[in-house]
Amino acid sequence: MKPRISVITLGVADLERAVRFYRDGLGLPTKGMVGKEFEHGAVAFFELEGGLALAVWPRTSLAHDAQVPLGTPNATELSLGHNVRTKAEVDAVMAVAVGAGATFRIRMAISGKLSGIRSACRPTETTAPPFPSGSRTAPGVGASGRVA
Repeated sequence: MKPRISVITLGVADLERAVRFYRDGLGLPTKGMVGKEFEHGAVAFFELEGGLALAVWPRTSLAHDAQVPLGTPNATELSLGHNVRTKAEVDAVMAVAVGAGATFRIRMAISGKLSGIRSACRPTETTAPPFPSGSRTAPGVGASGRVA
């Protein structure tokens, strides 16, 4: 097996709202929802750099596909990162996130030689589970803004 990941799928409570958030709010490119004609099939893919795709799929469909009971959303199970080099870049990306509807709980963290601005990001109330750590960047993508 080659060491790669090609798709990261987020379970969301409201697929249409998630698509609006990532497409319209953050400007991620997508062809929109596909598979709506199939039970548990509706999903949207967003093209990211490096051949990676972000998928949003209803939590109920994800649980059905995995053949597991639908659980309560839990912010401690996933954190995605979006690293930037300067505080100004962190602030710029955070502004985009806030404009798209994200809210943040900000805290400072120091790690080794780098200091980082980290926060919990909640994209919207029902779009996706809140992310427990990350920087002040893209919503739904708790991200690290590193400042040397």
